[in-house]
Amino acid sequence: METAREAIAGQLQWQADACRMIGSPLYAGLMERAAEDVRAGGPTAEILRGHEDDPRFSVLGLRLLGAVNRLALTGKEPALAEAYAAGHATEAWERLLDVLRRNSAELRDSLERPVQTNEVGRCAGLLFGFLAVAETTGLPLRLLEVGASAGLNLRWDRFAYAADGFAWGAADSPLRLEFELEGEAPTLPAAVEVAERRGCDANPIDATTPEGRLTLRSFVWPDQPERIARVEAALEVASREPVALDRETASTWARRMLAEPAPGRATVVYHSIVSQYLSDAERAALFDGIREAGERATAEAPLAWLRMEPADDRANLELTAWPGGEDRLLARVGYHGSPVELLNG
Repeated sequence: METAREAIAGQLQWQADACRMIGSPLYAGLMERAAEDVRAGGPTAEILRGHEDDPRFSVLGLRLLGAVNRLALTGKEPALAEAYAAGHATEAWERLLDVLRRNSAELRDSLERPVQTNEVGRCAGLLFGFLAVAETTGLPLRLLEVGASAGLNLRWDRFAYAADGFAWGAADSPLRLEFELEGEAPTLPAAVEVAERRGCDANPIDATTPEGRLTLRSFVWPDQPERIARVEAALEVASREPVALDRETASTWARRMLAEPAPGRATVVYHSIVSQYLSDAERAALFDGIREAGERATAEAPLAWLRMEPADDRANLELTAWPGGEDRLLARVGYHGSPVELLNG
């Protein structure tokens, strides 16, 4: 029992460190206190019992706090919502502990819901990959997003972007992504034609429904108001721009979508902070399938593979383009989209 508790406490402490690095002192403090409560055999230990072998990147702590945040957002726990708004970890923990005691059965069930932030801030980095493909090929884009969640990032061309000395997109968009830009932006097309947008996810979310919107909001950390505002604006964009989302595994979907060429369009298969959640076998099958499709690409039906995945304190934004298979490291990007450090890769 003690070994199991220590394993869970270790997961929570790891998540606390990550939250602190990415700018959430509230969640960092709550995770640390939850780890202590697990070691002491408190209500957190009871709720998380049996999850000691969960993979680290299934982010057990965020699944728990996301489930708790749902209770705050729906008005079931107004005292906790008030403490979250104040941003004080000590007061929030006392109220959170009370919530855990009174809602243990519901929260245990809610742990089965995977974390899906669908962080639209990452489009600040992805943008430069999409524009590079459009500039190089001169073709309309066919967008295929793996691990699309609610598909918010499939609407990236409907957002406005702004950094020091850089602007792109529709000035009247509900979502304006302001970010820190390091390095000089290359000459890029002022507009891009998107011919098709489609995504897949093991558990896709319908952003047009109340339940879908609640799920997305619940996984945004309460002490990061700029992220909350971003997802609210992105949901408004989503209500205007429908996308098709398939419930399917990443590798089978990608192979199916890439089985036939799409002449006259540049296909961009992409993902952001997704590969870590896949099993080793699934990740290998996905990557192999994309590379195999790349070997079939032609100048009339080119394929680009754009990915933003963890490196260290930032994510790497990489682009592989076929025909040719040239690999480029385009940028280093903050996990929630800022800063974007453009490179000469």
